[in-house]
Amino acid sequence: MMATKVSLQQLITNPDRLNNLADEAKELALLNGIIMRTHETPNSSEVVTYAPFTLFPTPVPKDMFLQALAVQTHYNTLVDKISQDPDFLEEALAGTIQADDFTARLFGIYKQVQQEGRTQSIVVGLNRSDYMVDQREDGTSSLKQIEINTIAVGGFGVTDSIPVVHRHVLRSVGLLKESECILDSNKTPGMSAALAKGWELYGQQKAVIMFLVEDVQISKLTHRCMERELWNRNIPVIRRKFDEVSKRASLDDDKKLFIDGLEVAVVYYRSGYSPDDYMEQTWDARLLMERSLAVKCPDISTHLAGTKKVQQVLARPGVLEKFFPDQPKVVEQIRATFAGLYTLDTGPEGDRAFAMALANPDAFVLKPQREGGGNNYFGKDIVRVLQEVKSDKRRAAYILMDKIRPREEHNILLRKGLPLKLFSVCCEIGVCGAYVRHGGEMLLNKAVGHILRTKSIEHNDAGIMGGVTVFDNPLLI
Repeated sequence: MMATKVSLQQLITNPDRLNNLADEAKELALLNGIIMRTHETPNSSEVVTYAPFTLFPTPVPKDMFLQALAVQTHYNTLVDKISQDPDFLEEALAGTIQADDFTARLFGIYKQVQQEGRTQSIVVGLNRSDYMVDQREDGTSSLKQIEINTIAVGGFGVTDSIPVVHRHVLRSVGLLKESECILDSNKTPGMSAALAKGWELYGQQKAVIMFLVEDVQISKLTHRCMERELWNRNIPVIRRKFDEVSKRASLDDDKKLFIDGLEVAVVYYRSGYSPDDYMEQTWDARLLMERSLAVKCPDISTHLAGTKKVQQVLARPGVLEKFFPDQPKVVEQIRATFAGLYTLDTGPEGDRAFAMALANPDAFVLKPQREGGGNNYFGKDIVRVLQEVKSDKRRAAYILMDKIRPREEHNILLRKGLPLKLFSVCCEIGVCGAYVRHGGEMLLNKAVGHILRTKSIEHNDAGIMGGVTVFDNPLLI
């Protein structure tokens, strides 16, 4: 770590060498397929640029990195158990669906599918659990979970080659020993293998895996990495938008899903996590797919299991024990990663959290039931939002979480339009997990790789697509 800091300082005082090294890193990124479409032309593959990344890998404590990897299979199991527990989901989300229209619409589809009887016993889950290293005032630190994502998980595909670039950069500045500490993270094959297993279990060789994609497809090349893995297994893949599903998809008498004459074995949701993805016909299309025999990744219950409200309820005393009876070590591993989480539902408990947030807003993060980055509230915005909702039911649309005080490092961020300078940064450790269950049997449950995303500490919220965060790789220390 000390050698890396020295090299960064030396580079900053030598602009020509810094520019040359940055250009070399960008070109190596392009050479290795670390590319994305541009914000100016998000639906064109004729103009691409490098995916934003750090010039150097960022130091990460090895013990906490290994802790995040070790707990992932337990998180996979937890999400799957929640998805099979209608009583828990209904109780956990009771207040939220009264306050948040989007969650209520998702829950309405879930209830209809439950009432009709689930048609498909094959479940495929692709998750990513995100953490930060929380630096306490007494100098100690701990790994704390920010959230778990259960739908349209990103951060793999084109980023699998970032270790290649970082090893080269470290060697270029003479840090040979450090370059040997960079781990591979070939996540895409592991994530794709779960989709392939779902397709195989469906049992129809002519059926396709359908990627349900968004209208603006700036991350399409990442999807193509997964598609390539599947085509290499002789599994046909198609891409369709919600609008196309609503116009051209149908169910036969056996509830098999067809679109454009093709039977769909697996629906892989790359869209559908934001209210912006939906119009009335979109909701109809989501219901059609959920009612079908096709394997869904995720199905509607797994989508709901990843909500912020469920995350908060899980932190209550005794809740984890319900899902892991007689497994105290598993409960301890999961609970150790929880930050402080508080309900804002109306009632004494929510009132205490409400008052706590108003009294010291800088100590917390206010989270709505949204995915994709850029949705959370901090500081004075917490006060503004809470004063708007006050004591009415709208409060239940949010949860409150202790604000993590992340470990700070220094790095150079490579993103179009950013100056080449030394930033104070913090990073987010993401661990990708994949599982496949058939009926009561878990056939696959793995932590398939890691991803590091880094941002300047001047930003509260995060997001690659929002222009705040860049891809990174851990230098274990």
